[in-house]
Amino acid sequence: MAKSNGENGPRAPAAGESLSGTRESLAQGPDAATTDELSSLGSDSEANGFAERRIDKFGFIVGSQGAEGASGLLRLRASHPASVRPVCRPNEIRLRCQKGIPPSLRGRAWQYLSGGKVKLQQNPGKFDELDMSPGDPKWLDVIERDLHRQFPFHEMFVSRGGHGQQDLFRVLKAYTLYRPEEGYCQAQAPIAAVLLMHMPAEQAFWCLVQICEKYLPGYYSEKLEAIQLDGEILFSLLQKVSPVAHKHLSRQKIDPLLYMTEWFMCAFSRTLPWSSVLRVWDMFFCEGVKIIFRVGLVLLKHALGSPEKVKACQGQYETIERLRSLSPKIMQEAFLVQEVVELPVTERQIEREHLIQLRRWQETRGELQCRSPPRLHGAKAILDAEPGPRPALQPSPSIRLPLDAPLPGSKAKPKPPKQAQKEQRKQMKGRGQLEKPPAPNQAMVVAAAGDACPPQHVPPKDSAPKDSAPQDLAPQVSAHHRSQESLTSQESEDTYL
Repeated sequence: MAKSNGENGPRAPAAGESLSGTRESLAQGPDAATTDELSSLGSDSEANGFAERRIDKFGFIVGSQGAEGASGLLRLRASHPASVRPVCRPNEIRLRCQKGIPPSLRGRAWQYLSGGKVKLQQNPGKFDELDMSPGDPKWLDVIERDLHRQFPFHEMFVSRGGHGQQDLFRVLKAYTLYRPEEGYCQAQAPIAAVLLMHMPAEQAFWCLVQICEKYLPGYYSEKLEAIQLDGEILFSLLQKVSPVAHKHLSRQKIDPLLYMTEWFMCAFSRTLPWSSVLRVWDMFFCEGVKIIFRVGLVLLKHALGSPEKVKACQGQYETIERLRSLSPKIMQEAFLVQEVVELPVTERQIEREHLIQLRRWQETRGELQCRSPPRLHGAKAILDAEPGPRPALQPSPSIRLPLDAPLPGSKAKPKPPKQAQKEQRKQMKGRGQLEKPPAPNQAMVVAAAGDACPPQHVPPKDSAPKDSAPQDLAPQVSAHHRSQESLTSQESEDTYL
């Protein structure tokens, strides 16, 4: 993707080009009376008393490009019901992402799905170190010129030099220092901006690292070789999904890079309505790059997949314009997500086509100059490759109470000594631990404190102790009982560990 050109001042936007995010360009609209108000919109200005603006639930100024209708004066923040059961199985996570992650959990979910949370835990303080470093001047100048182009009508980025643009600059600068061999690519800016809308700068940085290294490796390298290979893969898969569209693009000799570069490198953040963007990103973080391929194939199929639509595009210019100005119907959230879920394109097909196109590339152009790491398809593959740290289990002593001891906080009366003695005998007989029964003229009282107190022997009221033989037997049984209880407690602890 082409690098940004310098701008010495405000200019009138060209036809079909969106306005930049500067205050001067916002003032060029037909309603000049609202210049001062529009120039102070955004999250940075809300603290100064300009919070009562019409902003939709996604944070976009109502009526601007990207906004999908007003939902009130303030941005809505959806809450997640506490009764929802936590999801842990891969299939359940995939279905949950296809249905849409709740807005209140989307930022955290993206961090866990992408492995950015694990990266943050493995590299504590790394982002702060990169943030404090000066950075390469050649990249800093390009990044600074691109800041106001990223979602200029979103409340985070509408104010030039505001907190949103400052965080975006920090994230992009940190990446140029983290991967100096790649540097900065213009398509990384909208990716980082979308992440910043859902999480702080440090978390957004590590999610950006995961996207560039695990989901889309090689996309933002200098030669853009990976995106060229994926363009050929997309065109080959199109032949199976929509032969009519494939034949038309082949006859017009339209290179895939002319229409799919922005789609793939920006993950459709500049193409689809915002509600559709979020749903696509939910599935993309969970299932990987196959979602990007599926979305591209669905758009091509419904834009050029019938003879009637092909007849309206007789030349290259008409075809490219059709793909640049897609019908709102095919980009609508419910329709698009359903088509993407049902499209039978798997990771195995993508990898098979990747090997075929890589072999053709090597035969015609030689070896790739950029050796990017292998692509990982989704959250499960990333978790298997980089498992997060697991805290070691700490031993916890097992607590065993005697049968007649009441539970803490309960008002139940303890069982009488005779009943406790009978139950103790049954338990010891079942385990084969009782060798000799106690003397019939002896009663054994079990203390409520359990094994800490030895059994006490109380002589019957009607008779006095005459011989010492029954008295010697009770301590033996008591000692044997205490040793067996200690063994049982140790076995219970081993089982827990």
